Amino acid sequence: MVLAGLTAVGMLTLTACSDGGSASDTATTAPVTTAPVTTPAASRTATASSTPTTTAPSITAAAPTTPPAAQAPAVSRPAPGTTVKIGDAVRLPFSFAGSEGAIALTVTSVEKGDPADLASLRLDDNTKGLVPYYIHYQVTNIGDTDLSFTNLSHIRGLLANGTRAPDLMVFGTFAKCSDGKMPSEFTNGKSADFCIPVMSPTTSRVTAVEYWDDPYTVDNGITWK
Repeated sequence: MVLAGLTAVGMLTLTACSDGGSASDTATTAPVTTAPVTTPAASRTATASSTPTTTAPSITAAAPTTPPAAQAPAVSRPAPGTTVKIGDAVRLPFSFAGSEGAIALTVTSVEKGDPADLASLRLDDNTKGLVPYYIHYQVTNIGDTDLSFTNLSHIRGLLANGTRAPDLMVFGTFAKCSDGKMPSEFTNGKSADFCIPVMSPTTSRVTAVEYWDDPYTVDNGITWK
């Protein structure tokens, strides 16, 4: 069965279900005196010259030092209210359920759909006159943390007049646009693509997308347009 509901724009949310659906002693000795022995001068000279004393040079070696490990540059959040173009990547610190990392978030496109796309969803009469739009976005892991199975939310569509586009929340599979969690082994350099469906009156259109997760707030996040 499929549930659907629509409230006023600003808090508009449609819900639907698909039909497919790690200490020593010291001794004293008396001195001993011996008579001097006289050695010929020539002999003394030969002896002295045959036993030169050589002093080995002193070698001092400094212990090798290990340079400190390079650290990845910190990723800071853009200022609230930042606006970028659709297709531009924004680098952000990221956290989800205890996982801390860094991502690059890109809204890649906003695609207008067709009301017929919703035929498999049992939506009520309040959806008449509304057209689906599909927000496509990409998440890339640019940090050192494995972000497997984390989830990025707080993305919303904005209509031409700046108000929020009604969300279409589908419980189950919706072939046209499917959101979800990051895949397994989502490590540095890995990317994943997602889609969020929203709705627009036929008299307007979805012209921008806002990301407003903490510390941002609604109407003061990062906007792609």
